[in-house]
Amino acid sequence: MNKIKIEATQVLAEFVKTFSEYQLSQKDYEKVGHILLDYYCAAITGAQTETSKLVYKYLLEVEGEGNINVIGGKQGLSVANAAFVNGTSAHCLDFDDGHTHGSIHPAAPIIPAILAVAEEIDATSEDVLRAIIVGYEVCLRIASAIHPNSRKRGFHNTPIAGIFGATAAVSYLYKMDEAGIESALGVAASFAGGLFAFLGTGSEVKRIHPGQAARDGIHAAKLSMAGLTGPQQVLEGENGFFQAFSGDYNSERLVQGLGEQLEIYKVYFKPYPCCRHLHVVIDIIYEIKKNNKIELDQIEAIHIGVNHIAAMHNYTVCNTLLDTQMSMPYAVALALVYDGLNIELFNPLNKTPLIQGLLPKINIYIDEEIDKMYPAYRAGKVQIVTSNQEVYEHFSENPLGEPRNPLSEEQMKHKFLSNCTPILGEKRAHEVLMGILQQPIRLEDLSKL
Repeated sequence: MNKIKIEATQVLAEFVKTFSEYQLSQKDYEKVGHILLDYYCAAITGAQTETSKLVYKYLLEVEGEGNINVIGGKQGLSVANAAFVNGTSAHCLDFDDGHTHGSIHPAAPIIPAILAVAEEIDATSEDVLRAIIVGYEVCLRIASAIHPNSRKRGFHNTPIAGIFGATAAVSYLYKMDEAGIESALGVAASFAGGLFAFLGTGSEVKRIHPGQAARDGIHAAKLSMAGLTGPQQVLEGENGFFQAFSGDYNSERLVQGLGEQLEIYKVYFKPYPCCRHLHVVIDIIYEIKKNNKIELDQIEAIHIGVNHIAAMHNYTVCNTLLDTQMSMPYAVALALVYDGLNIELFNPLNKTPLIQGLLPKINIYIDEEIDKMYPAYRAGKVQIVTSNQEVYEHFSENPLGEPRNPLSEEQMKHKFLSNCTPILGEKRAHEVLMGILQQPIRLEDLSKL
């Protein structure tokens, strides 16, 4: 990695403080609208899950009711707790947006913190839109600077970098000065945490990681405003964040083009509710199926070439929804059997003979050329060999939904409506959709979802 000595924390704090001076284009506002549409899709559907309901019930019982909206909840919570629940909901179905270079899901830790604070202080939609850009810029640059070193150490970038995005965004909303923002980032670093130990275990703790970051980002900003000091240079300094979580960092990736080449344009949107590392392989399977008629009972072997991070998702014992959503062999088998993937198909009880028969035939390996392409590209290749020695193979540089291979606005609308209409009803779902995509965004129309 390239590590040039820079005052990274101070540079980011200055960016947050001065972002109100930046000129934004109509395209920037439209991009934030798409970010919000995707966030609400993930949060509305995720709020129906048992994990989200558990966290909501726990906080309501332990800390009591508040006046900040909780998606899917009849009663409000405190500012920080509402952000915690909404951030958890947005990550509960692995349907939220992401950023390949930073291997992070930014919406779930950042947007719930922004919306909770915006409701608290009655912020304008303009400030909310700018806070989203600020939060994304800070967290995506930090995540990109530490990945993949942080992942190799077992850390989950969504909470450990997401908390800085949440802190920066709410610091912007609170109109904090530069010293206060740098101090808040210093406090946030001591809250940062989240391990990949859940992988392959069925543990649901992954779901709360972004909620934790959203909550603690608010606490970090509020504590700084109250007078608690965080260390200066907390990112780059001795015993700081980069040393602890990565050991090394890419300083060029951290600050080059800051505020000019907005990271929010490098975000992807998911067409399938599962780990992003599985998506390119699912796309390839569908591409092969589109052009060939494959008899599943004649498949002898399936060889999957991916990068070394994606190859970590190579396990076949799936006892929970999270297990299936993080398992590449399971996703491959599902894509071969079904022509479209929704959350119901990732049910761990879906152990049909076809699925179970395909799993042992799947071989996942690290492809050297593909590995060199990562994290700039999340490529994959698939080769299917049949009993009569027919071979079907295909390669793809990027999965559907990446900036280089984007979902259209119509596809994003379809994702929202197809998933949220059964929950909200047709009329309300269309109202929410239009409220998000029009400018300025009608924040008042998004309350009490």
